[in-house]
Amino acid sequence: MIELGKLNTLTVLKKLDFGIYLDGGDLDEILLPRRYVPDGCSVGDQLEVFVHLDSEDMLIATTETPKAMVGECAFLSVVEVNRVGAFLDWGLPKDLLVPFGEQQKPMQVGQSYVVYLYIDPASERIAASTKLDKFLGDTSPYYKDQQEVDLLICGRTDLGYKAVVDGGTIGLLFNSDVFKPISIGQKMKGFIKRIREDKKLDLCLQLVSREALDDLSEKILAFIKAEGGKTTLTEKSQPDVIAKQFGVSKSSYKKALGKLYKKRLIVIEKTFIELVK
Repeated sequence: MIELGKLNTLTVLKKLDFGIYLDGGDLDEILLPRRYVPDGCSVGDQLEVFVHLDSEDMLIATTETPKAMVGECAFLSVVEVNRVGAFLDWGLPKDLLVPFGEQQKPMQVGQSYVVYLYIDPASERIAASTKLDKFLGDTSPYYKDQQEVDLLICGRTDLGYKAVVDGGTIGLLFNSDVFKPISIGQKMKGFIKRIREDKKLDLCLQLVSREALDDLSEKILAFIKAEGGKTTLTEKSQPDVIAKQFGVSKSSYKKALGKLYKKRLIVIEKTFIELVK
């Protein structure tokens, strides 16, 4: 069965001057234009092709791979906005449409957005949406704490950053767990920090082992000593300030401070931290 907007392995039926026809099964023959036909291709060969619609809404194949396929998210740039909607560069000659009704906010030429690709049920065309919540859930039964995942940063909130996890679920990366500059559309490795009672996913960019926490604690002690036994870099300090000094998240810094406090090595006040004398 042919899957529109995805890669398909199809059999070559016949060769013509302008290209070859592939076996589309119930969808009849599908043209692969001449410029995409591999050298030495013969009738009976099987080719992996991407199937989409041409400018006349006819099925057509290409050996080029787009920047994203149906069912996937991607960070794509707007090349045109007209009365129909916004059009994105997704690596194929025919640009990808984001209808006005699928825009979280009006899209602008030259700007890039995280979108989800889908088949529009009314027109049966491939389209995209910035309304990721319509297509992706924010809970999943398939993850466990501390599991490594692929993240695509897709939004900003007062609490932190929203990220698409492994292309299928939306999780939250709290500000306190961010220790380096990140931006919308950025891809990175991350971890499931915690699965909440409501099954939503809290994310983090690093896991802190006991050894790493011990090492951080020693660095904090050395830093406070170098500051004369007292510092204003507290657990209330901004995440970027903590990250600049220690290269860790605010969450990790607070854990290390807690470890030192339990050992009665430091005193924690609202505006400063001081070594125990």
